[in-house]
Amino acid sequence: MEQHELLLWIVRCFEKLKIPYLITGAIASIAYGEPRFTNDIDIVADLNLGQASELRSFFPEDEFYMDDDTVRNAIRSRYQFNIIHPSSGLKVDVIISKKDDFDQSRFKRIKRLNVSEEESANFAAPEDVIIKKLEYFKKGGSEKHLRDIASMLKISADMIDCTYISSWAEKLGLTEIWEAIQKKLP
Repeated sequence: MEQHELLLWIVRCFEKLKIPYLITGAIASIAYGEPRFTNDIDIVADLNLGQASELRSFFPEDEFYMDDDTVRNAIRSRYQFNIIHPSSGLKVDVIISKKDDFDQSRFKRIKRLNVSEEESANFAAPEDVIIKKLEYFKKGGSEKHLRDIASMLKISADMIDCTYISSWAEKLGLTEIWEAIQKKLP
């Protein structure tokens, strides 16, 4: 299985089960910026306990690793779980929506983007991807997040609302990082 096939698989699953979702992380930053290698798909989902067994039916145990207890615990604690396709080494990180102000905002701002010639999917808006990348950089210091942000600002500058980013950066304690990135831009 190739990454685009797994992406289509998960999108079809979530849409068939009517699970609100949005694609974020590297896949989203690639959609708005420059291509780079990634081995995982990050998806935020508003998944409830009643949908856990339905979700399992889309990921047969002989093809996918998905621990049912971990899924239920992730839903209860509003954390995350993984779906792994062992034969390809691909992984989906399913991040349960926290239903906080930021998640509510980014679910209202979903962008439908093509994931194949015939299908589209829900993506986080570029500003929301940038805000999460700022958070991840603050937590872990990985330069890949800064490269992704710079790439998105370079490629998709005309569609990015920097005022929105600044507002959330202030609310989330990310202003210093956001301002430093803006100063480095040409």
